[in-house]
Amino acid sequence: MLGYLLDLLIGDPEKLPHPIRIFGNLIYKGEHLLNKPPHNFLKGMLLALTLCLLTYFSFRLLGDGLLWLHPYLYVFFSGMMVFYGLANKGLIDEGRAVFQVLHGHGLEAGRKQLSRIVGRDTSHLSSQQIRIAVLETMSENLSDGVIAPLFYYALAGVPGMMTYKMINTMDSMIGYRSERYEHFGKFAARLDDIANFIPSRLTALLMALVSLSWKSLVFIYKYGNRHKSPNAGYPEAALAGILHCRFGGPNIYHGVLVDKPYIGDQNRIIEHQEIDRVVRINHLTCLAMVVIILSLSFLWL
Repeated sequence: MLGYLLDLLIGDPEKLPHPIRIFGNLIYKGEHLLNKPPHNFLKGMLLALTLCLLTYFSFRLLGDGLLWLHPYLYVFFSGMMVFYGLANKGLIDEGRAVFQVLHGHGLEAGRKQLSRIVGRDTSHLSSQQIRIAVLETMSENLSDGVIAPLFYYALAGVPGMMTYKMINTMDSMIGYRSERYEHFGKFAARLDDIANFIPSRLTALLMALVSLSWKSLVFIYKYGNRHKSPNAGYPEAALAGILHCRFGGPNIYHGVLVDKPYIGDQNRIIEHQEIDRVVRINHLTCLAMVVIILSLSFLWL
């Protein structure tokens, strides 16, 4: 609850020290040291497994040490780590900012603001494409940045949550199908796919439930597996069903045209005010997951 409330109130201030930056530095240094022939795949696998084990046992030992010193120190530490592991308010703020900049300052400003949160080329996107990109990102990252960390916290506490964040950070840094990372980052990318298999589907289900949307459930079943990613399509399909719209389609990523399949069947215009509904869905989905974890905790006790 402490971590959830902190994220709800202050989000992710850019100047605040963050463990994910440490993760990023470790991945960067490991990649530069090891990503060279021969045996790039094996080296990438070794780096990924080493960093996961290092993360899990470091946070386990730190937590146990604080618990031994005083229970309140352990509670404070755990609350702060949950706060660092959650990205709900930051995700919502970034998504809302794109809609507001696009609405208030025009197309070019909207494209620039969107480039902060997506990997695709935004230089030629229309207003409709910008809004769709925001909604796709908010639904996909509701799984990666909110429900998945809480899921692994429920399973294995702070060490589990932080190990998931390490896996997710590795995927975002080296899990690309490019000449540099095709072999070295393949294990990290597959590990991320496995780690997100259950959370992505749980996210989609929670989105449908908090929205009381039968159509969302239909879309999850019909379109969830159409995404190139084995996981991203499920929360996207859930949101497309709730809003009765269509996501996907061709986009340019790192200079390459990627023809993504469509998710949904209604190619309608996304209106500016619809961001408010999506924000509510994100908040309610996060809250639902927190309530589920608390309920299970009380039942276990």
